[in-house]
Amino acid sequence: MSEKAKLIAEMLKMQKMFQDYESKNGVDSAEYFAAEEGHPLFGYVEKYQALANKVDEMAHADKGSTRWFTS
Repeated sequence: MSEKAKLIAEMLKMQKMFQDYESKNGVDSAEYFAAEEGHPLFGYVEKYQALANKVDEMAHADKGSTRWFTS
């Protein structure tokens, strides 16, 4: 499995965890964006965004293109 495929698999695993948590508990914006350490969503947004950025960079590298914005 390529590194890009592994990153995508991790993103899908994170999405499933979030969906399961949200369907059982509901999620408000404070939990989503600023969950405290020990909470299942602690660092979720930052980690998911980092994975998405890495996949994006790899996809651009594969095609020889560049990102027109930075995050």
